[in-house]
Order: sequence, then C-alpha cells, then structure tokens
Amino acid sequence: HNKADLFKRTQDYLIFKKIVGRYKTKFAFHLFHYCLMPNHIHLLLKTQHCKEFPRILQGITQSYSFYYREVYNHVGYVYQGRYKSFLIKNDSYLLECGRYIERNPLRAGLIDDLSQYRWSSYNFYAHGQFDGLVTMDPLYESIEINEQKRMLKYRQYILEERPYEKALDDVMVGG
Repeated sequence: HNKADLFKRTQDYLIFKKIVGRYKTKFAFHLFHYCLMPNHIHLLLKTQHCKEFPRILQGITQSYSFYYREVYNHVGYVYQGRYKSFLIKNDSYLLECGRYIERNPLRAGLIDDLSQYRWSSYNFYAHGQFDGLVTMDPLYESIEINEQKRMLKYRQYILEERPYEKALDDVMVGG
C-alpha cells in the first residue's frame, strides 16, 4: 500500500515463500516463475481449475498480511488495491512472461547481476539452483537438450534488453 515495502528484512521474504509453499501444497498449482520485489510480487502460476486462482491469491496475500501486521504492528491495508492478473492463452508466451518477471530487479535498478537476487526463480533456470517453489516451465526444456547449454541460452535470453519493456512496465504496474 502506498508503494511501501512488503519485505523489510530477509525473514519476510522467507515467510512469504513458506506461505506460497503451503498454498502450493493445498491447491496443487504450478508456480513457473516468480519475483518478490521489495514493494510488490510477481507470480506466474497455473491452476488445475480457474475458480481456485482467486482463492490461492487471497489465501497467500491474507496470510502474509496477518504476518506483516503482527510483526510490524501495522494497521490498515498491506496491499494497494486488487491484484492484477493476466490469462496466458498461448504457451509460447509463457517463457516471455517469465522473462519479464525475472528481469524486474534489473529494471528497478536493485542489482546489476540477476544471479545476485535471491528472491526470484531466475537462479533455478539460469544456474540450476534448487527452488522448492518452482515447477519447471514446460517451454524451458525445449530451449536446448544439454542442461549446461540450456542454462547458458536461458541467461542470454533473459539478459537481452527489449525496447518494449518500458511500455509493458507501465501496463503491469500502472506507471
């Protein structure tokens, strides 16, 4: 809310990831890509049934709100407005959405090297780091058969700047 930080310390990120993991078990959804930014989150997920989507997001955000209010003695809204969601109808767009999500820390100027950002799915795909939240994006394996070459091509794909990203940022975050 008011662009205030959702995550003020490492423990906050860890708690949020734990909450997502709990809901992932409860609803059996796939989380293909994510990025936890200091003042907002991005989750690219697939549910078994579309009616579960709002319940998943509501559960995750409410659970974290309860935690945040208790820890920071916060009164009022934690999140600003309703979440934005976009239906991905074309599988080929799945990897591109993941790319947009994982580039967030770079575009925001938080870091210069994405591998240094701990709170996204980038290192799962780009460096093979285990992340219990991530379900492998079905298009990721089609990049390359060889795992090392696949990770290299993924890093190149993610790090390539695109001219439309500023316009997309404006749509996604209401800039």
